[in-house]
Order: sequence, then C-alpha cells, then structure tokens
Amino acid sequence: MAMPSVDRPDLPESMTWEELESLPEEIASQIELWEGRVVWLRRGPGEHQTAMRRLTNELERCARQRGAVDPHRCWRVNLETNVFFGHTGKSDFVTPDFLVHRCLEPGADVRADDCVLVGEVLSPSNTPSGIEAKKARYAGAGIPSYWEVELRRDLTGIAALRVYILETGHAEIPPGVRPLRNANYLLAGEWTPDSAAAISFPYPFSLEIPWSALAF
Repeated sequence: MAMPSVDRPDLPESMTWEELESLPEEIASQIELWEGRVVWLRRGPGEHQTAMRRLTNELERCARQRGAVDPHRCWRVNLETNVFFGHTGKSDFVTPDFLVHRCLEPGADVRADDCVLVGEVLSPSNTPSGIEAKKARYAGAGIPSYWEVELRRDLTGIAALRVYILETGHAEIPPGVRPLRNANYLLAGEWTPDSAAAISFPYPFSLEIPWSALAF
C-alpha cells in the first residue's frame, strides 16, 4: 500500500484494535495488526496508486458485467480495505491494495471468509520477505485468489501481472517432511504488456482486461 509520508511515533510492539482506533487517522492508516502485532505498511510512489486505481476500475467493470448476467451473485470490488481474520475480533487484519468480496450489509466488516480475491501492487519499497509473509497470511486464511502487480523499474507502467490460486488438494512430499505452511498459492497466470493484448482469466468471474486500460 502507498501511504503519505508521516513520521512514525514510538508504539508498543503489540496493540488491540481499540488501541489502534485511538490513534490519529494518519498514523492508524499506516498500520496492520498481525495477531495483535504492529506491522507498518510500506510507502509506495504515486505510480503505485495509479496502477491500483486502474486495475480496480477494470475489476469493477467485469464484476458489473457478471452481475448483469447472473443477478443472484453479487461481488463488491474495493481498494485499501481492511480484511479481518477469524469470525470475531478485529485485532488481526491486513489491508490489501485491492480486493473482491461478496456483497455485505452497508458498514459491515470484511472478513477473510468474504473475500474471493486480494491483491498487492509491488513497489520498490517492498521486500521479498515482506511480500511472502503477507501472501502466506492470505493463503492461511483460505482466500482463493491472490494477485500481484509488478511495476516497471522506471515506474512508467505495469511490467507484469501474476494470478495465484489457492491449492485445495494435498501435494505429495517425501516421508518425514512436513510443509512449513498448510496452505499455498500456485501460479495460475502471468501476463506482460508484450505477451498479450489483454489479461483473460475465468475466476472469480469472467475477466477480460485490456492492457490499454491499465496504461499510464
């Protein structure tokens, strides 16, 4: 997530949602709580916001087209919205750059169980370990799809888009070996502006996103 530059105050390593809410908005909006642990969000350049906005607009367009065909299914596309883990409590959450979730009552909290897609725009400020840690949180919560948007090094546009799908079966591993995590994402699609004129994918609904709509 890209955030404006605000000096970080000294805070405890762990907080509750209620304690977080008592902070000024410009501080609280830069923090996620991972099982109560304070995690500061990385700041990205303005191009980060542009890419996020372009893609969110296209996802929303596709969701509306799907809704016109199947009015019994309702999806909501959002950006920079807290996703809370578990069925109760709010001291364990992340804030994806963009997401698709089932329609909820106005003002309702978005829970991981409500989400079908979450995504991040990767900026130079992101670290590989930070990216993998957040991806693992999404997978562990059972969110079916995770998207990564990679910006060009010179920040003149999107270099690649990768779609991951949560593995639902059980992989075969050698005897005596145990996986570090119980859930994992598998790469299901990868596109660059030079590889195809559009991004086509069938989940969570029919997606046809032309690269021209993502250009900036």
